[in-house]
Amino acid sequence: MHPTSLLRCGALPLCAALLAAPTAFAAPSLTISGMLDLGVYKNEEWKLGTIQRSNVAISGSEDLGGGMTATFKLSHRLNLEDGSQESASKPFWHGESTVGLKGAFGSVQAGRRLDAVNSQDWQFDPWGNFDRVASPAWDTWHYLYPSDPTGNSGSAEYGRLNKGLFYDSPSLDGFTVHLSTSPEKATADKARPLGVSLNHNTERTAFMLARSRNSADATDTFAGARLNLAPVAVMVAYNVTESGASKAKSLTTGLEYSLGATTLKAGWGEVKVDEVRAARVVGAGVSYPLHTRTTVYGDASRKTFGATSTTLYGLGITHSF
Repeated sequence: MHPTSLLRCGALPLCAALLAAPTAFAAPSLTISGMLDLGVYKNEEWKLGTIQRSNVAISGSEDLGGGMTATFKLSHRLNLEDGSQESASKPFWHGESTVGLKGAFGSVQAGRRLDAVNSQDWQFDPWGNFDRVASPAWDTWHYLYPSDPTGNSGSAEYGRLNKGLFYDSPSLDGFTVHLSTSPEKATADKARPLGVSLNHNTERTAFMLARSRNSADATDTFAGARLNLAPVAVMVAYNVTESGASKAKSLTTGLEYSLGATTLKAGWGEVKVDEVRAARVVGAGVSYPLHTRTTVYGDASRKTFGATSTTLYGLGITHSF
């Protein structure tokens, strides 16, 4: 308001309130972020494509006053090599589509996003369960457990939950609780999905104990631990999934070693279904940041599925924004 407008204002207190209004609430924020990844990798034959997935996200928040904030996030996953959607069976906003509230109580979201287990387990794998070439978690975790059996146009969704409600608590001495469920139960569903994860994070250690049940009444139990002893970090995860009469047990271990800016990675993992080995992965990798947001990396692994073994290689570049 221009100073001369105050002279024409019949109520000075009202004018003062109008001048103060912009500072009472923070301006709404809008952020465009994401990660673009592309590389060459060999799986039986050489391919050019996404190794660590690519996504573009739009997120925002608005201060509602009283310590309350409104939030939303929309995240699209794509294949950078040809610009296509990650999969024809997956929705356009495959990564996330949520709206929610955040405050001293933590945060509550509604929509589609990673469930309570999948949103927290990444820290117990050197590749964050996000690398198709070298990550043991990629091929062994949650082996019999789709978080949403019909989450992608009728096909299974391994990680995200449609029509979900999600809660993430504030940290209390390093402890956090994460919940996921859905108010809906379709005619064919055997149960309402429900997941809970208890985490404890400090600068040196991280622990996680989680369990979830999907709408088909399959269950997923996960335990992970990580120890950071710079320049070394070691991690281990144990996962049991049960679906019908079948049970899958997986064990993975991982190691990270920081050599200046360079990070060396190694991992091993195995999953057995009804006590018969279904998969074993031994992976190794190296990453080097060219700048704050741009990293080049190389991966290799030996994967065995049943009686068949294959060696994979990959070289890629990723840019975060």
